[in-house]
Amino acid sequence: MKKLIDFIHQSPTAYHVAENAASFLNEHGFCRLSETDDWILAEGGKYYVVREGAIIAFTIGSLNDFSYKVVASHTDSPMLKLKENPLQKSALYATLNVETYGGGLWYSFFDRPLRIAGQVIRRENNRLRAETVTSPFTVVIPSLAIHQNREVKQGFVVNPQIDLQAFVSLADDINDSETLIETVAGENVVAHDLFLVNADMPYSFGLNDEFLAAPRVDNLTSVYASLEALAFDEPRVGICVAACMDNEEIGNGTAQGAGGDFLEKVLRRIAYAFRFDDNEYYKALGNLFLLSLDNAHAVHPNHPEKADITNKTVLGGGVVIKSHAEKAYVTDALGSAVIKSIFDNADVKHQTFCNRSDIKSGATLGTALLRQIGATGVDIGIPQLAMHSACECFKKSDYEELSKGLLAFYAAHLIREDDGFQID
Repeated sequence: MKKLIDFIHQSPTAYHVAENAASFLNEHGFCRLSETDDWILAEGGKYYVVREGAIIAFTIGSLNDFSYKVVASHTDSPMLKLKENPLQKSALYATLNVETYGGGLWYSFFDRPLRIAGQVIRRENNRLRAETVTSPFTVVIPSLAIHQNREVKQGFVVNPQIDLQAFVSLADDINDSETLIETVAGENVVAHDLFLVNADMPYSFGLNDEFLAAPRVDNLTSVYASLEALAFDEPRVGICVAACMDNEEIGNGTAQGAGGDFLEKVLRRIAYAFRFDDNEYYKALGNLFLLSLDNAHAVHPNHPEKADITNKTVLGGGVVIKSHAEKAYVTDALGSAVIKSIFDNADVKHQTFCNRSDIKSGATLGTALLRQIGATGVDIGIPQLAMHSACECFKKSDYEELSKGLLAFYAAHLIREDDGFQID
């Protein structure tokens, strides 16, 4: 659990996630590939490729059965993005002009330490180089005192242009936006993608310290679990993939998001490296099984009425299998049966999630990926509370069940048949 905690704390943005994931994979014998180079792959090899805030890692098992097993998660979380010229000054104060990224519970970002973090592009002679940065200082979004806002007890709607501007200094203590960026990232910064992120340390709580609260639980628990499972050394059949994609919180529609071509190109280039033709590649896609790995809503202790009446997902109940009639999740009966069978064979606790029929469902990256590759799939994740808050929480034992379940999935030999799957 300590390794997960460290990963979450050291990964404030998707750019940091990709960088830290690469370091983890390097330590476990994976080789980095470049999209602009030829790929020379070998059976038994372990590889990864990075595109901005996304990273796709894969292992090459026995190719007697050329097939893919994919676990897909996302590297981003709701946060506040600094605008191009972020510093605004009044007669007294300097604040940061930000816009919202994703669907955050923005009131939860008030009155807590926030750091500036993300990616900058630095000019070095004629070379432009991307670099991840994190500010050495914190800022805060202060609440308006109740004495000056008596109506807050009747409800408070956050205005992002007014209420979310972070307090960084007194007006006389900083000159301009360029000075701010230099303080965060140093000199020669040409452009930036910088965010305000929760700087709180993760912490355990509960009668037996059985729960963990942390920023970015959604979805760094999934990212790290998939990488740990992929890096576990054991014989496997076919290609096992951990696809950690960016920009899920804003709809997946970027080059590094699930709606882009990143995963499909990686899968195709793997086939090409082994000289499989298009026919063999499409046969492998026909046998592909996708786990769309993103967290699920547990029954809330103060609002149990928000849960479905017959599918109550609970903390401590194990991995969640999510389904939705209008396909916000990719799960169908066949996919559900496959993953239930794998989990049952490995003694992995699991439970089911459906939304109340009168509450609009969220969606995951799985549906966007299936538009690119087409496959059988299922949406799973661990149950959590306070999704999209600046600080979310889950039960540690559920993460352990997920880790066990992913190991079992990668180890399984799945053979697509006309009327279902054979699982060896």
